[in-house]
Amino acid sequence: MSKKVAVVTGANKGTGLAIVRELCKAQFTGDVILTARNEKLGNEAVKMLKSEGFEVSYHHLDICDQGSAKQLSNFLQKTYGGLDVLINNAGMAFKNDATETFGEQAEVTMRTNFWGTLWVCHALLPLLRPNARVVNVSSFVSKKALDTCSPQLQAKFRDTELSEEELCLLMGQFVIAAQQGNHQAQGWPNTAYGTTKIGVTVLSRIQAHFLTKTRAADGILLNACCPGWVRTDMAGSKAPKSPEEGAQTPTYLALLPEGAKEPHGQLVWDKTVQEW
Repeated sequence: MSKKVAVVTGANKGTGLAIVRELCKAQFTGDVILTARNEKLGNEAVKMLKSEGFEVSYHHLDICDQGSAKQLSNFLQKTYGGLDVLINNAGMAFKNDATETFGEQAEVTMRTNFWGTLWVCHALLPLLRPNARVVNVSSFVSKKALDTCSPQLQAKFRDTELSEEELCLLMGQFVIAAQQGNHQAQGWPNTAYGTTKIGVTVLSRIQAHFLTKTRAADGILLNACCPGWVRTDMAGSKAPKSPEEGAQTPTYLALLPEGAKEPHGQLVWDKTVQEW
């Protein structure tokens, strides 16, 4: 039997790095691969973890580059013959004092947080072995953003029959509306980050539904989660949670025991399923 393998994206610092460390501490029974866009920073993170006694390896991944995701897929297929744990942690947010226009912020944030996560999933989900675990790191901001959407948009995002194609169209419509400056008039929230994370949460529900339909007997569980407000470069130093605390829920979902039936297709925060 091929060796097990776990992949964590955006893992050279912050919550991603803490997730890699927690997987190692939990003695994940296989290889843990830390991925990052910046090779130097990725290798430095691996070196630090090795100095702490953890065995981790680095592989390049730029989630905004579909070719990069395909290269990782080819490596995993060739080296391991599959994938057991995928934690889509990579993401970004503009600071409150950012000078870019809202339309520009919407486009860049959407490309990373939604499209990047989607592209990695398209490349890697076909590799999932039975009993695999997938965790898409979303945010509690997605729920707050959903609550400020128009009733029509809320209904669409809560529709269990919404397809991936329809979700992609909606995410594209938000970016266009943001660029035109009339996103709020069209019922969208006034947050680029929050809207991209609506996309990640709803995408997770759609992906879980697809896995249930196509691989019901394989015991694969896929969820979105909120690590909480974590002290990172992205969230700032005033956040209440440490990266290690933020890593708890993603790690918990990644290590759900074999035979577990739930959670699946849920948004999980502090190891608790949230109402969507």
